[in-house]
Amino acid sequence: MLFLAGSAQAQQEPLSVIDWLNDPPENLPGTVLLEPPVTQSGNQPDIVVTPLEALSQPLGLVSSSVTGLPVDMWQGSDPDRLAKLIGHVPVKYNPAMQRLLFTLLLSEARAPAEPGAQETLLLARLDRLMQLGAADPVQSLVQLAGPTDSRARFQRWFDATLLTGDEDRSCTALIAQPHLSQDYAAQIFCKARRGDWASAALTLEAAHALQVLPSEDLAVLDRFLSPELYEDAEYLPQPDHPDPLSFRLFEAIGERLPSTPLPRAFANADLRDVAGWKAQIEAAERLTRIGALTPNQLLGLYSERDPAASGAVWDRVAAVQRFESALQTGKPTAIAKTLPIVWAQMQKVGLEVPFSELFAGRLSQVTLTNPGAESLRWRVLLLSELYETAALSAPDQSEKSQFLAALAQGDPGRARSPSPLADAVAQGFAWAAPVPSDIDTMLANGQLGEAILETMELFAHGARGNLVDLTAAIATLRRVGLEDTARRAALNLLILQGT
Repeated sequence: MLFLAGSAQAQQEPLSVIDWLNDPPENLPGTVLLEPPVTQSGNQPDIVVTPLEALSQPLGLVSSSVTGLPVDMWQGSDPDRLAKLIGHVPVKYNPAMQRLLFTLLLSEARAPAEPGAQETLLLARLDRLMQLGAADPVQSLVQLAGPTDSRARFQRWFDATLLTGDEDRSCTALIAQPHLSQDYAAQIFCKARRGDWASAALTLEAAHALQVLPSEDLAVLDRFLSPELYEDAEYLPQPDHPDPLSFRLFEAIGERLPSTPLPRAFANADLRDVAGWKAQIEAAERLTRIGALTPNQLLGLYSERDPAASGAVWDRVAAVQRFESALQTGKPTAIAKTLPIVWAQMQKVGLEVPFSELFAGRLSQVTLTNPGAESLRWRVLLLSELYETAALSAPDQSEKSQFLAALAQGDPGRARSPSPLADAVAQGFAWAAPVPSDIDTMLANGQLGEAILETMELFAHGARGNLVDLTAAIATLRRVGLEDTARRAALNLLILQGT
């Protein structure tokens, strides 16, 4: 057996160069002699040396494979321009645009290659998320990026944790690395939170002696560390523009500030158990309206218990609970009776689309005999993810209904436009609808993220009455593959404005 193996190996030894030329092996690739020449001469070509740029790591909470946005969507854009667009693009009145902005901010993406671009873009994303009220994503995103890598990152992390109730984590980091914040108030708060009251008191004494804090901050810190000395004292004046730390300090001394007049992010603090049920509901409504909270969380609060009184928020709670009860019975008459009432309540607080997302699935299972209620049920479905299915069965032959049905199917041009606004929408879906030249140039240069932000600006202008911009925005959204966003944004605009 050894002999046979050795013989076989000898027979398969590779040919020498001369042998290979004289007796070439079979099964070679086809000849390449007929290929066109790769050069016109035998001269040595010039060698161009280009330094390789170190690419930053993609950063985001949602994988690009989920969002569908490429990790290099910010490449080629000026980071300062991106920061400005991220900070100011308006999305307040259109839930589809809100979803698109959150997708851009949370999607895993790489910053432009310019020096400092990664920090500029990260801080812009964090600041806009906080402005939208999304404190939890801010905390998660900065933790992913490295919250102690710079003072700017730490400050945003610290503020977010104060509003979400997770301040022990950031305080631990601050005590271990005091250089992360030069704010004496933060040092005092964190030392006390970690149980080092003696050190906190010593730092407060130093702050008094050095006068490094405003007198109003010193007053609340005095009460925070020595509450027994101020049991019968009058309440402190409420600050006009409190930061998250001031908000939590006032809460700690029993003088809780209302979050309603404060920036939206402060509503997160009212979602904790320390707030009353009414405050939790109002905070959840405020955050859900801008897309910073899921509708299911709001529904959980609405359903938690029986309304405590009547009027305002309690009327909404009662309307939602009665509507849910009607849905559970499955009786069309009960649903038709309660749907208009709960819809009117949702309209008062701008929660039509979250309501639709919550109940569209169950509403799609019924047909209402009351024409008005059936038409309303259909519009609720159009505002949800079921808009394409709903479009197959318009409740009537009116111009508005037929146009909305055609729009939901991506072909509004086949129906008659009921208004100039609807006509501008239809033109955006036309096959020859032009994309603005500046945005077209961005797309040609691979600046997808910047192009989408500019398109969102155009849509906002169009929603305010500049119909040319509205047409251009819809055409651009479709051009970059955001067909679903284009349809839902247009449906949101036409239905919520009553057009």
